[in-house]
Amino acid sequence: MSRRQMIRQSALLGGALTIGAGGLSAAPAPAARAKAVIQIWLWGGPSHLDTFDPKPDAGRDYCGPFDQPVATSVDGIRINELLPTLAKHADKYSLIRSMTHGNTGHETAAYIVQTGREPDRLVYPSLGAIVSLFKGYDHGYKGLIPPYIVLTQPQGRFSEAGFLGLRYKPFATEGDPAKAVFAVEGVVAEGIPAQRQAERRELMHRLDALGRALPADPRFKQLERSESKAYEMILGDAGKLFDLTTEKQETRDRYGMNTFGQSCLMARRLVEQGVPYITINSKGWDTHKQHFETMRRRLPELDMGLSSLIDDLSQRGLLDSTILWCGGEFGRTPKIQWESPWNGGRGHYGNCFSALIAGGGFKGGRVLGSSDKTGSEVADRPVHPAEMLGAMSSLLGIDPDQALPNSRGIETTVMPPIPTGTLRLKELL
Repeated sequence: MSRRQMIRQSALLGGALTIGAGGLSAAPAPAARAKAVIQIWLWGGPSHLDTFDPKPDAGRDYCGPFDQPVATSVDGIRINELLPTLAKHADKYSLIRSMTHGNTGHETAAYIVQTGREPDRLVYPSLGAIVSLFKGYDHGYKGLIPPYIVLTQPQGRFSEAGFLGLRYKPFATEGDPAKAVFAVEGVVAEGIPAQRQAERRELMHRLDALGRALPADPRFKQLERSESKAYEMILGDAGKLFDLTTEKQETRDRYGMNTFGQSCLMARRLVEQGVPYITINSKGWDTHKQHFETMRRRLPELDMGLSSLIDDLSQRGLLDSTILWCGGEFGRTPKIQWESPWNGGRGHYGNCFSALIAGGGFKGGRVLGSSDKTGSEVADRPVHPAEMLGAMSSLLGIDPDQALPNSRGIETTVMPPIPTGTLRLKELL
């Protein structure tokens, strides 16, 4: 991201650090098995038939040209033919093929999948904001890197922090990690030499007559702290974390030298630094037109980045403590729209879709639930977003039934109540 964006966002974040969590109850938390979450958000809604729930026997009007799903390392599990590397790691992740909520609007569906809630009188926080609340600065997190990061652009479909407010909003890095060079030979963000950055900062201080006139004003003290943090993110050790040139080129190539692949590599580095919640916001999955042409570009990138991330976390001993969650706000219509102007497109579809989940206490090599022969409806074991998010909360040591503070004094909990008998993904734990 640019220097101006970095300072602006850091100032907003720093200004928000004075907001307390007031009213937070001290409910006993379950024992934590996971320390972090990497959420891979396929923005726009990925087709379940063309990723994790292929239907080659349904015919061309449903599977299109993808009629040769690849076998995985787990007997009986097959995924899209353009995900061959990911197929080799199927023992490390599980697939949920019976996600459902029935909504087809981007904004509303994104809200449901990331909060577990239907729209109501309150705007509820996403799981990322909840993790930031219970695992962030209020509970001993000391990192300069904010506890809730989005790589690289904000998701934009809803307010991720909801009623928790600005303090728990994600820090969006912006920029492109596949192109960025931060600290090579004394050159930092925007290609500006470090000496010139220092001179700019000195000039800013000389022009700050009001700050010099009111040196004891607490508002200016807060701005000073925010500025120091912003420059640490640009010029200090924190900024070096975002310099992927320190990685071996072989490693970068394995992830893929594209925005998604390098974001996956960056997510691994953030987990290593103790950041508890990272979202990779991957755009380009809203494929109303020329769906299959887009999939032939997107799926190989997903295959390289996601498989390398899973393998890397496993090799470094981080997968057991890191939940990895990949999916979008819904699936796409099972029946292909061949006619003009769609030319082989798929629409929005919330009745049945898929998600990949791994690590942090979740077992690998499993399939939970199933769809019917065309992927149109859930055939077995429906899973609603609240159940999945509740399971993740528990693994993080956050009680899904714990009270969640809000300024309106409405009694509510971390996750909504779920029907009696719902298992919160017990089959995968």
